[in-house]
Amino acid sequence: MRVNCAGCAGCCVDWRPLAPDAPNHERRDGRVPLDDAYNLVPLLRDEVRDYVDAGFGDALTPRLWRVPATNADASATTIDGHRVAAVDGRPVFFVGLRKPPKPVGPFGTDARWLDACAFLDPETLKCRIHEDELYPETCGVYPGANLELGAETECERVEARFDGERLLDRTPPEHTGLRLGPAAVGAKLFVHPDPERLAGVVDRAASGSLTAADRAEFVGVAVGSRPGSTEVDEERAARARDRTVTADSWAGRVADEWERRAGDPGDAPASDEHADASAFERARGAPDVSDWD
Repeated sequence: MRVNCAGCAGCCVDWRPLAPDAPNHERRDGRVPLDDAYNLVPLLRDEVRDYVDAGFGDALTPRLWRVPATNADASATTIDGHRVAAVDGRPVFFVGLRKPPKPVGPFGTDARWLDACAFLDPETLKCRIHEDELYPETCGVYPGANLELGAETECERVEARFDGERLLDRTPPEHTGLRLGPAAVGAKLFVHPDPERLAGVVDRAASGSLTAADRAEFVGVAVGSRPGSTEVDEERAARARDRTVTADSWAGRVADEWERRAGDPGDAPASDEHADASAFERARGAPDVSDWD
Protein backbone atom coordinates (compact mmCIF):
# COMPACT_ATOMS: atom_id res chain seq x y z
CA MET A 1 0.00 0.00 0.00
CA ARG A 2 1.44 3.37 -1.05
CA VAL A 3 -0.27 6.76 -0.86
CA ASN A 4 0.69 10.26 -1.98
CA CYS A 5 -0.26 12.58 0.89
CA ALA A 6 1.65 15.73 -0.10
CA GLY A 7 -0.66 18.73 -0.30
CA CYS A 8 -3.71 16.57 0.32
CA ALA A 9 -4.81 15.97 3.93
CA GLY A 10 -8.10 14.65 2.55
CA CYS A 11 -8.32 12.30 5.54
CA CYS A 12 -7.65 15.12 8.00
CA VAL A 13 -9.78 17.94 6.56
CA ASP A 14 -13.51 18.29 5.97
CA TRP A 15 -13.30 19.27 2.30
CA ARG A 16 -17.03 18.96 1.62
CA PRO A 17 -17.43 22.78 1.29
CA LEU A 18 -14.99 22.62 -1.66
CA ALA A 19 -17.03 19.98 -3.50
CA PRO A 20 -20.82 20.17 -3.08
CA ASP A 21 -21.18 16.77 -4.77
CA ALA A 22 -18.76 15.07 -2.36
CA PRO A 23 -20.16 11.74 -1.14
CA ASN A 24 -21.37 11.88 2.45
CA HIS A 25 -20.05 8.39 3.01
CA GLU A 26 -20.42 8.43 6.82
CA ARG A 27 -24.12 9.27 6.64
CA ARG A 28 -25.64 6.67 4.35
CA ASP A 29 -27.10 3.92 6.52
CA GLY A 30 -29.40 3.49 9.51
CA ARG A 31 -26.85 4.86 12.00
CA VAL A 32 -25.35 8.27 11.25
CA PRO A 33 -23.03 10.39 13.41
CA LEU A 34 -24.81 12.73 15.80
CA ASP A 35 -22.08 15.30 15.11
CA ASP A 36 -21.21 16.77 11.72
CA ALA A 37 -17.46 16.05 11.81
CA TYR A 38 -15.99 14.42 8.70
CA ASN A 39 -13.75 11.36 9.00
CA LEU A 40 -13.40 11.60 12.76
CA VAL A 41 -10.47 9.34 13.71
CA PRO A 42 -11.45 6.60 16.22
CA LEU A 43 -8.85 5.91 18.90
CA LEU A 44 -8.18 2.67 20.74
CA ARG A 45 -8.75 2.63 24.49
CA ASP A 46 -5.01 2.51 25.19
CA GLU A 47 -4.46 5.42 22.80
CA VAL A 48 -7.09 7.49 24.62
CA ARG A 49 -5.30 6.69 27.88
CA ASP A 50 -1.94 7.69 26.37
CA TYR A 51 -3.34 11.04 25.20
CA VAL A 52 -4.71 11.70 28.68
CA ASP A 53 -1.41 10.70 30.32
CA ALA A 54 0.49 13.00 27.93
CA GLY A 55 -1.78 15.93 28.82
CA PHE A 56 -3.71 15.95 25.53
CA GLY A 57 -7.11 14.96 26.90
CA ASP A 58 -8.46 18.35 25.79
CA ALA A 59 -7.73 17.42 22.15
CA LEU A 60 -10.22 14.52 22.25
CA THR A 61 -13.93 14.41 21.47
CA PRO A 62 -16.67 11.74 21.39
CA ARG A 63 -18.90 10.50 18.62
CA LEU A 64 -22.38 9.06 19.14
CA TRP A 65 -24.74 7.85 16.42
CA ARG A 66 -28.28 8.86 15.61
CA VAL A 67 -30.73 6.03 14.93
CA PRO A 68 -33.78 7.12 12.87
CA ALA A 69 -37.18 6.09 14.19
CA THR A 70 -37.69 4.23 10.91
CA ASN A 71 -34.94 1.83 11.99
CA ALA A 72 -37.12 0.12 14.58
CA ASP A 73 -34.92 -2.98 14.81
CA ALA A 74 -31.82 -1.10 15.93
CA SER A 75 -30.74 -1.01 19.56
CA ALA A 76 -31.18 2.57 20.73
CA THR A 77 -32.00 4.80 23.66
CA THR A 78 -33.46 8.31 23.73
CA ILE A 79 -31.64 11.15 25.51
CA ASP A 80 -32.50 14.85 25.13
CA GLY A 81 -34.99 13.81 22.45
CA HIS A 82 -32.27 12.17 20.33
CA ARG A 83 -32.51 8.46 19.57
CA VAL A 84 -28.91 7.25 19.80
CA ALA A 85 -27.28 3.86 19.25
CA ALA A 86 -27.04 1.86 22.45
CA VAL A 87 -26.31 -1.50 24.05
CA ASP A 88 -28.84 -2.57 26.70
CA GLY A 89 -30.12 1.00 26.90
CA ARG A 90 -26.65 2.52 27.32
CA PRO A 91 -25.22 4.84 24.64
CA VAL A 92 -22.40 3.62 22.40
CA PHE A 93 -19.61 5.97 21.33
CA PHE A 94 -16.00 6.23 20.27
CA VAL A 95 -13.39 8.87 21.05
CA GLY A 96 -11.56 10.74 18.31
CA LEU A 97 -9.35 13.77 17.70
CA ARG A 98 -11.01 17.19 17.69
CA LYS A 99 -11.49 18.88 14.32
CA PRO A 100 -11.62 22.66 14.80
CA PRO A 101 -11.95 24.99 11.80
CA LYS A 102 -8.60 26.13 10.39
CA PRO A 103 -7.56 28.26 7.39
CA VAL A 104 -6.31 25.53 5.03
CA GLY A 105 -5.95 25.06 1.28
CA PRO A 106 -5.84 21.34 0.42
CA PHE A 107 -5.41 19.97 -3.13
CA GLY A 108 -3.86 23.21 -4.34
CA THR A 109 -6.99 25.26 -3.64
CA ASP A 110 -7.09 28.71 -2.06
CA ALA A 111 -7.27 28.72 1.72
CA ARG A 112 -10.73 28.35 3.22
CA TRP A 113 -12.10 27.83 6.71
CA LEU A 114 -12.39 24.03 6.87
CA ASP A 115 -12.62 21.71 9.84
CA ALA A 116 -9.23 20.05 10.26
CA CYS A 117 -7.54 17.75 12.75
CA ALA A 118 -6.21 19.55 15.81
CA PHE A 119 -2.76 18.12 15.03
CA LEU A 120 -2.63 19.18 11.36
CA ASP A 121 -0.27 22.03 10.45
CA PRO A 122 -2.56 24.34 8.42
CA GLU A 123 0.18 25.51 6.02
CA THR A 124 2.25 22.42 5.20
CA LEU A 125 -0.74 20.06 5.69
CA LYS A 126 1.53 17.70 7.60
CA CYS A 127 0.67 15.98 10.86
CA ARG A 128 2.55 17.44 13.82
CA ILE A 129 2.67 14.03 15.56
CA HIS A 130 3.30 11.82 12.51
CA GLU A 131 6.45 10.25 13.97
CA ASP A 132 5.33 10.58 17.58
CA GLU A 133 4.23 7.72 19.84
CA LEU A 134 0.79 9.36 19.96
CA TYR A 135 0.23 8.96 16.22
CA PRO A 136 -3.03 6.94 16.02
CA GLU A 137 -3.05 3.42 14.62
CA THR A 138 -6.04 4.34 12.45
CA CYS A 139 -4.01 7.07 10.72
CA GLY A 140 -0.87 4.94 10.43
CA VAL A 141 -2.55 2.11 8.53
CA TYR A 142 -5.06 4.15 6.50
CA PRO A 143 -6.52 3.20 4.04
CA GLY A 144 -5.61 -0.41 4.83
CA ALA A 145 -8.96 -1.35 6.39
CA ASN A 146 -10.86 0.14 3.42
CA LEU A 147 -8.74 -1.87 0.99
CA GLU A 148 -9.24 -5.05 3.02
CA LEU A 149 -13.02 -4.54 2.96
CA GLY A 150 -13.11 -3.42 -0.68
CA ALA A 151 -14.50 -0.03 0.36
CA GLU A 152 -13.82 3.28 -1.34
CA THR A 153 -10.90 5.18 0.18
CA GLU A 154 -10.60 8.89 0.88
CA CYS A 155 -7.68 8.89 -1.58
CA GLU A 156 -10.07 7.82 -4.36
CA ARG A 157 -12.72 10.36 -3.35
CA VAL A 158 -10.10 13.11 -3.61
CA GLU A 159 -8.81 11.76 -6.95
CA ALA A 160 -12.32 11.84 -8.38
CA ARG A 161 -12.74 15.56 -7.69
CA PHE A 162 -9.26 17.05 -7.80
CA ASP A 163 -6.13 16.55 -9.88
CA GLY A 164 -3.43 14.10 -8.88
CA GLU A 165 -2.87 10.47 -7.96
CA ARG A 166 -3.25 9.68 -4.28
CA LEU A 167 -3.71 5.92 -4.00
CA LEU A 168 -0.59 4.49 -5.65
CA ASP A 169 -0.91 0.85 -4.58
CA ARG A 170 -4.02 -1.08 -3.53
CA THR A 171 -2.31 -3.89 -1.58
CA PRO A 172 -3.43 -3.64 2.06
CA PRO A 173 -0.76 -4.00 4.76
CA GLU A 174 -0.55 -7.15 6.83
CA HIS A 175 -2.04 -5.31 9.81
CA THR A 176 -4.95 -2.98 9.02
CA GLY A 177 -6.24 -2.34 12.54
CA LEU A 178 -9.66 -3.65 11.56
CA ARG A 179 -11.85 -4.51 14.56
CA LEU A 180 -15.44 -5.60 14.04
CA GLY A 181 -18.19 -6.86 16.32
CA PRO A 182 -17.33 -7.96 19.88
CA ALA A 183 -13.61 -7.33 19.31
CA ALA A 184 -14.31 -3.59 19.12
CA VAL A 185 -16.30 -3.33 22.38
CA GLY A 186 -14.28 -1.79 25.17
CA ALA A 187 -11.29 -1.43 22.86
CA LYS A 188 -12.50 0.99 20.19
CA LEU A 189 -16.24 1.22 20.79
CA PHE A 190 -17.34 2.14 24.29
CA VAL A 191 -20.59 1.94 26.25
CA HIS A 192 -21.51 4.73 28.66
CA PRO A 193 -22.68 3.18 31.95
CA ASP A 194 -25.09 5.91 33.08
CA PRO A 195 -27.35 7.59 30.49
CA GLU A 196 -28.73 9.96 33.14
CA ARG A 197 -25.31 11.65 33.35
CA LEU A 198 -25.70 12.60 29.69
CA ALA A 199 -28.81 14.75 30.10
CA GLY A 200 -28.05 17.95 28.21
CA VAL A 201 -24.76 16.55 26.91
CA VAL A 202 -26.31 14.69 23.98
CA ASP A 203 -28.15 17.82 22.88
CA ARG A 204 -24.88 19.76 22.93
CA ALA A 205 -23.19 16.98 20.97
CA ALA A 206 -25.85 17.28 18.28
CA SER A 207 -25.49 21.07 18.10
CA GLY A 208 -21.68 21.02 18.06
CA SER A 209 -21.40 22.83 21.37
CA LEU A 210 -19.82 20.27 23.70
CA THR A 211 -18.05 21.73 26.72
CA ALA A 212 -14.69 20.61 28.09
CA ALA A 213 -16.54 18.78 30.87
CA ASP A 214 -18.81 17.06 28.31
CA ARG A 215 -15.84 15.76 26.34
CA ALA A 216 -14.06 14.69 29.53
CA GLU A 217 -17.07 12.60 30.56
CA PHE A 218 -16.71 10.38 27.50
CA VAL A 219 -12.92 10.29 27.62
CA GLY A 220 -13.06 9.08 31.20
CA VAL A 221 -15.47 6.26 30.34
CA ALA A 222 -13.26 5.19 27.43
CA VAL A 223 -10.16 4.98 29.66
CA GLY A 224 -12.14 3.11 32.32
CA SER A 225 -13.51 0.57 29.82
CA ARG A 226 -12.35 -3.04 29.66
CA PRO A 227 -11.59 -4.60 26.24
CA GLY A 228 -14.17 -7.20 25.29
CA SER A 229 -16.61 -5.93 27.90
CA THR A 230 -19.21 -3.22 28.44
CA GLU A 231 -18.06 -2.80 32.05
CA VAL A 232 -16.36 0.40 33.21
CA ASP A 233 -13.92 0.84 36.08
CA GLU A 234 -15.46 3.96 37.62
CA GLU A 235 -12.40 4.88 39.69
CA ARG A 236 -10.13 4.77 36.66
CA ALA A 237 -12.73 6.64 34.64
CA ALA A 238 -12.98 9.38 37.27
CA ARG A 239 -9.21 9.88 37.36
CA ALA A 240 -9.07 10.18 33.57
CA ARG A 241 -12.06 12.53 33.55
CA ASP A 242 -10.41 14.83 36.10
CA ARG A 243 -7.12 14.88 34.18
CA THR A 244 -8.94 15.59 30.94
CA VAL A 245 -11.09 18.46 32.16
CA THR A 246 -8.01 20.21 33.59
CA ALA A 247 -5.75 19.53 30.57
CA ASP A 248 -4.16 22.55 28.91
CA SER A 249 -2.26 21.22 25.89
CA TRP A 250 -1.13 23.23 22.89
CA ALA A 251 -3.53 21.21 20.71
CA GLY A 252 -6.47 22.04 22.95
CA ARG A 253 -5.52 25.72 23.11
CA VAL A 254 -5.12 25.90 19.34
CA ALA A 255 -8.49 24.21 18.80
CA ASP A 256 -10.22 26.65 21.16
CA GLU A 257 -8.55 29.67 19.54
CA TRP A 258 -9.41 28.63 15.97
CA GLU A 259 -13.02 27.97 16.99
CA ARG A 260 -13.25 31.51 18.34
CA ARG A 261 -11.70 33.09 15.22
CA ALA A 262 -13.22 31.02 12.41
CA GLY A 263 -15.60 32.19 9.74
CA ASP A 264 -18.28 29.99 8.20
CA PRO A 265 -17.19 26.72 6.55
CA GLY A 266 -15.83 27.41 3.08
CA ASP A 267 -15.35 31.14 3.64
CA ALA A 268 -12.00 32.67 2.73
CA PRO A 269 -9.91 33.71 5.74
CA ALA A 270 -8.21 37.09 6.00
CA SER A 271 -4.90 36.89 4.14
CA ASP A 272 -2.81 37.15 7.30
CA GLU A 273 -4.74 34.35 9.01
CA HIS A 274 -3.56 31.79 6.47
CA ALA A 275 -0.10 33.23 5.89
CA ASP A 276 0.68 33.08 9.61
CA ALA A 277 -1.39 30.02 10.52
CA SER A 278 1.56 27.76 11.35
CA ALA A 279 3.24 30.49 13.39
CA PHE A 280 -0.08 31.08 15.17
CA GLU A 281 -0.06 27.44 16.32
CA ARG A 282 3.65 27.39 17.17
CA ALA A 283 3.18 30.46 19.36
CA ARG A 284 0.78 28.34 21.42
CA GLY A 285 3.25 25.48 21.79
CA ALA A 286 2.78 23.42 18.61
CA PRO A 287 5.95 21.63 17.46
CA ASP A 288 7.67 22.44 14.19
CA VAL A 289 7.12 20.34 11.08
CA SER A 290 9.32 20.12 8.01
CA ASP A 291 7.95 20.91 4.58
CA TRP A 292 7.26 18.12 2.09
CA ASP A 293 10.41 16.83 0.37
